[in-house]
Amino acid sequence: MALPIFTIRFFLYVALLIFSLVLFGLTAARIHYTTHLPFGDPLNGGVDFYDPVAAELLFTSLVTSFFAIFMLLTLHKRWEHGFASTLLFEVIILAVLWLFWVAGAGVASSIWHDVRHCHIYQACRVLSALLAFAWLGWITLTALIIFTTFFIFANKAAHEPSHGRWDPNDRSMAFSFRGSRPVSRA
Repeated sequence: MALPIFTIRFFLYVALLIFSLVLFGLTAARIHYTTHLPFGDPLNGGVDFYDPVAAELLFTSLVTSFFAIFMLLTLHKRWEHGFASTLLFEVIILAVLWLFWVAGAGVASSIWHDVRHCHIYQACRVLSALLAFAWLGWITLTALIIFTTFFIFANKAAHEPSHGRWDPNDRSMAFSFRGSRPVSRA
């Protein structure tokens, strides 16, 4: 038995929330470290500095966390609040977030492309983890965009609620790529 796309999307949003929260913590740690370098630190000659890409990733992860929480509540509680709870709105926001994530992860990877040589330092281990979670978040967003877009086109459902269950009295509704509406699996 295949998982309904609702379940797949729900767990992708859970993963996205986790990746966003971890990235938020890692970028906050990076910003704190670079703006409070200890005396004699080899990085930047011990002079405090600021990483703009870390700030961008901090902002991106924070906004993504809020959106993931909103979507998890929308999916779970079947929220319907006009355009903000439609599949079209969801894909638009996912696309904007995707651009932020790919820009942040790409720039961070170009700046910190090789941190293998300095893993004896905690700052380098933070950077490695930061890069990994930035790309994991981007991959998760890509999967969400693909699943949601395919569902929209398969069911002609751009203006339908994001929760994907259009009959609020039927809890057995599952997504289907066969028709224009979800089919009941009861």
